[in-house]
Amino acid sequence: MNTEKPNDLNDQIILLNILGQDRIGLSSDLYAVIESFDVRILDIGQSVIHDQVSQGIMLALPSNNTGIQQQLLDKARSLGLSVRVRSISENDYLSWVNQQGQSRYTLTLLTREVSAEEIARVTTVTAEQGLNIHDITRLSGRLPIKKPVSNDTKSCIEFTVQGTPNNTEEMRASFLSIASELDVDIAIQEDNAYRRSRRLVCFDMDSTLIEAEVIDELAKRAGVGEQVSEITESAMQGEIDFTESFTQRMALLKGLSESVLRDIALNLPIMEGAETLVKNLKAYGFKTAILSGGFSYFGHYLQETLGIDHVHANTLEIIDGKLTGRVIHPVVDGQRKAFLLKKIAKSEGLNPQQVIAVGDGANDLPMLSVAGLGIAFRAKPLVRESAKQSMSTHGLDGILYLLGFKDQDITRYS
Repeated sequence: MNTEKPNDLNDQIILLNILGQDRIGLSSDLYAVIESFDVRILDIGQSVIHDQVSQGIMLALPSNNTGIQQQLLDKARSLGLSVRVRSISENDYLSWVNQQGQSRYTLTLLTREVSAEEIARVTTVTAEQGLNIHDITRLSGRLPIKKPVSNDTKSCIEFTVQGTPNNTEEMRASFLSIASELDVDIAIQEDNAYRRSRRLVCFDMDSTLIEAEVIDELAKRAGVGEQVSEITESAMQGEIDFTESFTQRMALLKGLSESVLRDIALNLPIMEGAETLVKNLKAYGFKTAILSGGFSYFGHYLQETLGIDHVHANTLEIIDGKLTGRVIHPVVDGQRKAFLLKKIAKSEGLNPQQVIAVGDGANDLPMLSVAGLGIAFRAKPLVRESAKQSMSTHGLDGILYLLGFKDQDITRYS
C-alpha cells in the first residue's frame, strides 16, 4: 500500500454513517478493507447504545478511486451493517475544520432519573444561545427498569457543546430557573485545560461538609441557641457582615465548658456524599482543604475522619477550661478564605483555575469567585445566584460528575 497521503483536497471526500449490531471484531473487519486502499481518515467517531453501534468515518478518496466506494459499501453490508454515504464539498470540509478554534463547554445535568422534559428544556437553552451539541455521554450507571427511583438514585448526562453563548448571564439565569422548576442541577463549564487538570478542592465546613452549624450546636449547650441561630441565619443571607455576626455569636458562648467540644465532634452529621467524594478525590491524587469560618477543633476532627490535607479555621480561646467568647486572630472570614485558597494552591504548585471551592454561605462567595470552579452547595438564593455553579439535589459526591468521572470510576461509601 502506498504510504504517501495526498496533501490537497482535490480528492473526493465522503462521510460514511454506519449502523448495526455491535460485536467484538466489527471494526477490525471493516478497517481491514479500508487499509487496503490509499485513503485518508479525516475523522472518526463511534457510540454504542444497548447493542447497537453507530460509527461515522470521513474519508478522502484518491482521484483514481474507481470501485473503492462500492467495495466499502459491499463489505459493510456483508457485515450486516446499514450504510449511508454522503459526499462532502471542499468548502464544507474547510468550514468544518475552521470550527476547531471555537470555544467548547461541558454541560452537566444531574437528576434522579433523566426525563425527556429535562433534556428538552436544557437543549432549548443551548440552541437559543447558539451552541451546537457535539457529544452526549451518560456518566451515571445503567438503571434497572424495575427499580423504583428514590433519593439514592443518581443520573447524570454530560453534553459537550461548541460555540460562544449569545448572552452568558442570560444562559446561566435560564439554567438556574430550569434547575429550580424541575429539581435538577445544571452546570456549564468552559472545556479548557484547567477544567481537565483540577487538583485541589477547598470546602467550607458547616452546612457543607457537615449537616450542621457547629456554633449553633455550641449555643444550644450554652442555652443561647435561639439567639445565635437568628444571627447565623442573618449572616448566611448576607444581611450582616460575617465578622460582626461572628463577634456577636462568640460573645454569647462565654463561659461554656471546653468538655462539650468532644461530644459535639463525635456526633457531627457528615454531609451526604462527603465520604465518597473526599476518598475518591484522595484516591485520584487530589488535595483537599477545609477553609471554614467555624472552629479548628472540629475541622481537625473531620481531617482525621475523612483524610483532609489542609485545615484553616478559627481557634477558640479557652482559659481555665472555659470558652472566653473570643477566637485567636486572625479571624477566618470570607476574604481570608479566598486568600488561603490562593496560598494553598501556590504551595501545591497550582493555578487558582485548577481549584474547586465548595460552600453554602455569603462568606464563601470570595473563595468561590477566585476558584476555577466555584460551587454553591445547598446554598441560600443569594449565594446560588452569585456563584458560578450550584448544586442542591445531590450529595457532595455529585461533584465527581462535574469533574467528568463515570460511575464505574467511583467507589461508593456510606
